[in-house]
Amino acid sequence: MTDPADTRRQLLGLIDELAVVRGRVTLSSGREADYYLDLRRVTLDHRSAPLIGDVLLDLLEAEGLLEGIDAIGGLTMGADPVGTAVMHRSVLRGTPVDAFVVRKEAKKHGMSRRVEGPDVAGKRVIAVEDTSTTGGSVLTAVEALREAGAEVVAVAVVMDRDTGAKEKVEAEAGIPYLTALSTKDLGLE
Repeated sequence: MTDPADTRRQLLGLIDELAVVRGRVTLSSGREADYYLDLRRVTLDHRSAPLIGDVLLDLLEAEGLLEGIDAIGGLTMGADPVGTAVMHRSVLRGTPVDAFVVRKEAKKHGMSRRVEGPDVAGKRVIAVEDTSTTGGSVLTAVEALREAGAEVVAVAVVMDRDTGAKEKVEAEAGIPYLTALSTKDLGLE
């Protein structure tokens, strides 16, 4: 078992090295920032993906939410590698958790599912996101999961920007919003 503080430190180093793009940018929320966090550069990196899985599992364990969780995932695309990283690391830890993917809209053919992967109906799940500014993407995932019959027990975000997503998600979804890391941890504010 790794030391959670060391795992966080290693992940922060890789986020700073790989994901922080400095310069004026417009975010998907429409807000402007002096930097851009391209978390896909981290979530899809072979060095950091296992760290992401461990950091989120450590967070869920510290919050007493790891026991009884059936699956983890969120809105495609940002949440996909996060959910699979947690799934893979959970198996190594002996606490297996399945992963799922939430589509932006239901398929127009086949089974017309919006939540792909194991059936989440009646299951206790965690909705995840790589990074969050307004909470909109993860709220979309929570809504789709509830429509599919899942009990969403919390939202867990790898990197929070401290821009109001936590307050919005907790107010609108009525569930805890957990943050593994924040921009403050990187000295970005």
